[in-house]
Order: sequence, then structure tokens, then C-alpha cells
Amino acid sequence: MITRQRLNEQASSLPNPVAMARALAEPARPDRVEDPLIAWMQRIRTVLGLAAAIWLILAYPLRAGRQDFLVGKLEELLIGCAIVVVTGVIGIAVCITLARAPLGRLYVGRLLGPLRALAAPVLGVGVIWLTAAGLSGDIITPGDVGQHDITFGLFGTFLGTVFTGLLVVLLFVVLTLACAVVFLAAVLFTLVALVVGLNSCFRTGDVHELLPALLSPLLVWSLFGFQLFDGPDVAAPPEVIYTFMLGGPLSVTALSLWEIRRLRTRYGITLRSLLGR
Repeated sequence: MITRQRLNEQASSLPNPVAMARALAEPARPDRVEDPLIAWMQRIRTVLGLAAAIWLILAYPLRAGRQDFLVGKLEELLIGCAIVVVTGVIGIAVCITLARAPLGRLYVGRLLGPLRALAAPVLGVGVIWLTAAGLSGDIITPGDVGQHDITFGLFGTFLGTVFTGLLVVLLFVVLTLACAVVFLAAVLFTLVALVVGLNSCFRTGDVHELLPALLSPLLVWSLFGFQLFDGPDVAAPPEVIYTFMLGGPLSVTALSLWEIRRLRTRYGITLRSLLGR
């Protein structure tokens, strides 16, 4: 029983990519107003959006291959991140500029959370690229090491070279397995960081509670415009495609308006309080 408890404690102490991504991408300001109903509605929105996307993919054939589809969705996530970065920088800069003292300095001091949320997917993509290069042999291969004798002729040149070669191959096998594990963990970390970051507008709520509700509609309508020019991913009827494409922006906009109203009526958080006016 004690041994099992120790094993569980050791397992829980191991790096968890999901927990790490959420810790970096979720809002975490201690004095931030947290409304359980708003958080619950945001989760429902995310789940319904994922369910609708899965249904659309399963119900209708893809216009391109699965690999192209996955690459396209990854590009959409990255574009969404870029939009959030631009709108977030502009929105926070406007708040800092227009806010009365000392709110401007206070908002500047709260930028660490959004910066961490933005750095998380960048870090994940970097690790993915590095481990993918290692797995594909672009960094180093056993052939690059050459023939060596680490026994310094203790067992003869031939046996020493064979022993060294086997040791190098074994080392590369271990490193390949380690790279594969890190690669999978980095992919999971990056996906969670992207989804959680987009859902929270990359922790802009740490700067002020109103910012995610103000920036989310701009994000989804920008993605709608991109999808409109990029074309649908599945061969579905136009009424299904446009219903699906408009459903996300309209629901997010409606939810954002509801969030703004709830923050105003329940907690007195308004645009005037954001600017200190």
C-alpha cells in the first residue's frame, strides 16, 4: 500500500503537458473576478463547437486529404493566434493609453500572464520542430559518428570498434524513443495551449475582466472572413456550410454581449471602470 502510494506521488510529480499548458494559458490573476456561470458557458461553447466540427467532418467527405485538412486546421489556429496577438496588443495598448492613472501602470504590471500564454504555443512549436528534426535524422545519425574505439584498443581494434558501434546504436535507439515521447508531449502541450489560449484570448482577462469579451467577437469574425475566402473544408451543401460558418461567430458574439451585461449587472464591471472614468 505504501509502495503504491509512493508510485502515485512520483507519477503525479512527473511533468504533465496538459497541466503545464493550462497553467500557462488559463487566466490566473488572484484578484480577478471569476463568474462560474460565465466559465461554464465558455466551456459549453467550446464543446459544442468541437462537436459541430466533428459532426461536419463525419457527415460529409473532405475536399482534400486528411493530412491537408489537419494542416489547414493548424494554420487556422495559428492565424487565430496571430489575430489575437494583434487585437490583444491594440486593445491593451488602447486601455493603457486611455486609462486614468494609476490604472495604466497597473495594466502594464499585469502583462506577464498574457505574455506567458503567448509564449506557450511558441515554445511547443519549437520543441516539436526540434524533436521532429531529431527523429528524421536531420540533426545527427549513427553514420555521422563514424567508427571509433572507446576502449582505446583494450580488446583489440576490431572488437573495440564493434563494441563502440553497438553502444552508439543503443544510445541512438534510446534517444529516438525519448524524442518520440517528447514530440508527442509537445504536440499535446501545443494543442492544449492553443485551444485554451484562444478560448481565454490568451489571458487578456488577467489585464481586465472585460477584455476577453471585447476581443472574442473580433477574433471569430476575422476567422469567418478568412474561411469565407479560403473555401469550405468539406463537400457539404451551401446552406450547411454557411450555417456552420455563421454559427460560431454569432454564438460567440451573443455570449460576449451576455458576458458584458452579466459583468456589469452582477459585479459593476463596465467600460468606464476599465478606463477609470
